[in-house]
Amino acid sequence: MIWARMLAYITGTVDQELLLRNEYLAAENRILRAQIKGRLLLSDAEKATLAEIAHRLKRKVLEELAAVAKPDTLLAWYRKLIANKFDGSKFRKSSGRPRVDEETERLVVQMAKENPGWGYDRIVGAMANLGHRLSDQTVGNILRRHDIPPAPKRKQTSWKDFIRAHMAVLTATDFFTVEVLTLRGLITYYVLFFIHLESRRICLAGITHHPDQEWMEQIARNVTMEDSGFLIHRKYLLHDHDSKYSSSFRQVIEAGSVKTLALPPRSPNLNAYAERWVRSVREECLAKLILLGEGSFAARAAPLRSPLS
Repeated sequence: MIWARMLAYITGTVDQELLLRNEYLAAENRILRAQIKGRLLLSDAEKATLAEIAHRLKRKVLEELAAVAKPDTLLAWYRKLIANKFDGSKFRKSSGRPRVDEETERLVVQMAKENPGWGYDRIVGAMANLGHRLSDQTVGNILRRHDIPPAPKRKQTSWKDFIRAHMAVLTATDFFTVEVLTLRGLITYYVLFFIHLESRRICLAGITHHPDQEWMEQIARNVTMEDSGFLIHRKYLLHDHDSKYSSSFRQVIEAGSVKTLALPPRSPNLNAYAERWVRSVREECLAKLILLGEGSFAARAAPLRSPLS
């Protein structure tokens, strides 16, 4: 019994001393931290030391003691410490198969672009004939790096290639509006024009403040006339989804052997030539004029009928 009492006394004394030490260190830590302005910069070794101790103390104790960093940060340091312990990447000699050389990759890309119908296996065979041994997976990886789709999708003609191939027989049409000052106040006039994509030749087909269906049908008949119509020897007419390009308007145009191509909604870049010409008209002409009456507008519009280079 005497030894038990002595052991309890010694243990209690030691525990009391440890508690006082911890209380002193915690108070000193708070005082020193309050004196330091800004963020403490710790080395990786210092972070590892704090993280290892923080993991054993658990979150509840850390919320009372931690001053250098938040408990979540300390525990995150510990998780990173454990992850680095089992990370064997530094012992790896390489990161997989070696990448093909630039010349081989260039040949694969060239074959895919020049032969839209060739699949991976066909390209592998063609490369083997040139002395390059590749797998179809390697060919696929190369084409994906260069944003080249597989053969079925590659067969589809891009809009850029379609425009380039049919430039001579392509015509585009569009509207732009002009505010004209009259005795009745400002009136909005609609200008309908056609542009031949190859020559950039412009046809101002009509000017009106009310482009109804009958007016549009008459314009369609005018531009498809056999002797002097602007769409003679043209095959395609590009237009947007404006409701003014009604079914009757398209029927009259196609009766003149010109196929109408309605562009997707909200895609002015597909009708870039017409949009660019409208910008030129507004910036170089209409923005510098005050139009008084329809006659004044018609007179100013006459020079616009000349070809635009």
